[in-house]
Amino acid sequence: MSATVLSDSMAMTNPESQPTTIEIGGQSEVEFAKCDCCGLTEECTPAYIARIRERYQGRWICGLCAEAVKDEIVRSERLISTEEALNRHMNFCKKFRSSTPPSNPTEHLISAMRQLLRRSLDSPRALRSTPSSPLRKESEVRPPSLARSESCFPSLAG
Repeated sequence: MSATVLSDSMAMTNPESQPTTIEIGGQSEVEFAKCDCCGLTEECTPAYIARIRERYQGRWICGLCAEAVKDEIVRSERLISTEEALNRHMNFCKKFRSSTPPSNPTEHLISAMRQLLRRSLDSPRALRSTPSSPLRKESEVRPPSLARSESCFPSLAG
């Protein structure tokens, strides 16, 4: 994949999530599209933008938000549509952008980590028919090849 460096400066106005088209010296045209969820702007071809908008009910969604929507579908306790998962994610992004900075960043970080841990413990796990690392028979179990005889730290007693 080749990249072209533009040396001329150009002003681009980008109304809400409307693509801005740029043609680069005979190469395929590139459009800048702004994510309807998080506001990230990406360079994409018009065909790619059309496919994404078709998939997400006419909305432009960046790759990161698309993954979050897929995760929302998987995490849901009941079967939900892509549209419902997208609405949930958009509401989450809207709440995040409209929130004010925390008064105590340390407590906020601890609270966010707690919530993340609870979510990860509550999310359904994929069931496996066999464990990822099957146990060996007792006759096959070998002791480690490098056994530690003493500490690798020198004695500080002097």
